[in-house]
Amino acid sequence: MGLFERYLSIWVGLCILAGVLLGNAVPEAFAIVARLEYAHVNLVVAVFIWVMIYPMMVQIDFSAVRDVGKRPKGLVLTLVINWLIKPFTMAALGWLFFRVVFAPWVDPQSASEYIAGMILLGVAPCTAMVFVWSQLTEGDPNYTLVQVSVNDIIMVFAFAPIAAFLLGVSDIQVPWETLLLSVVLYVVLPLVAGVATRRFLEQRGDGHTTEAFVRRLKPWSVVGLLATVVLLFGFQAENIITQPQTILLIAIPLLLQTYGIFFIAYSAARVLKLPHNIAAPACLIGTSNFFELAVAVAISLFGLHSGAALATVVGVLVEVPVMLSLVAIANNSRGWFNTTQQNLQEN
Repeated sequence: MGLFERYLSIWVGLCILAGVLLGNAVPEAFAIVARLEYAHVNLVVAVFIWVMIYPMMVQIDFSAVRDVGKRPKGLVLTLVINWLIKPFTMAALGWLFFRVVFAPWVDPQSASEYIAGMILLGVAPCTAMVFVWSQLTEGDPNYTLVQVSVNDIIMVFAFAPIAAFLLGVSDIQVPWETLLLSVVLYVVLPLVAGVATRRFLEQRGDGHTTEAFVRRLKPWSVVGLLATVVLLFGFQAENIITQPQTILLIAIPLLLQTYGIFFIAYSAARVLKLPHNIAAPACLIGTSNFFELAVAVAISLFGLHSGAALATVVGVLVEVPVMLSLVAIANNSRGWFNTTQQNLQEN
């Protein structure tokens, strides 16, 4: 591992601090960057995320993608966690904490909005950042691509009905521009670029040429992650300073949900005897969130300054450091999983 990867948690912590300090010191600069968005997708953040996931896309071997269907267990695990468990546990935790545990400190209207924001996070599985988490755990890039793609297809049909059911509203208008633009920016474009790059490199040399190119790109992937962290925390610096108690209250059930879902999925992966390079990404996909979609829906339903919008933003703030801790757990427990070729073929 390089210097960036080895001390990634430290760099992220420093970038969180830098984001908050810079966001309060020069809020005008962050306000300008924040306005560079379309359909609730910030274009600058999109560029940094693109830089993050492009190196992994270069590793995609389409000749191997067709073999993913021979190992369906990891895909089934991700789908069960994302669509049959996660939305409902998020709703249950939101109700428990804001209707019972935190009831003395939160008024009923705000409580309802915080719960709604949590539900929207729970119904929106991750599209982009999971490629980073997969790469950090040495996940199978071909399998990860298929998992993300299938989730995106299901999200088109399942997001609105599940969110409407859990929120108790009759109709939710899915912000299609946000959903489609995010998929194009975070999956389609970097995938096309990665495939074109891989084909070009293979035509010029052997597999070692591609591997050397990916190694040179990896530090830039981490730079993209760190720049994203600075921006996200800079955008919300004022909320972090002015509403620390509210952010803490929202963060507690979100943290319990994130760690709880991960360990449920990770335990199931061990029972299913998945190899580590499929188990780790499968569990991380089920744990992380598609925050752009959740934020967009929260704003459209409840307003820009609502508790629901704030709750989705808190989800953004806690995701990166928490997911890094889960990456560390997955990497340190690699020995729990069978990684033999026979196991790969069976799963």
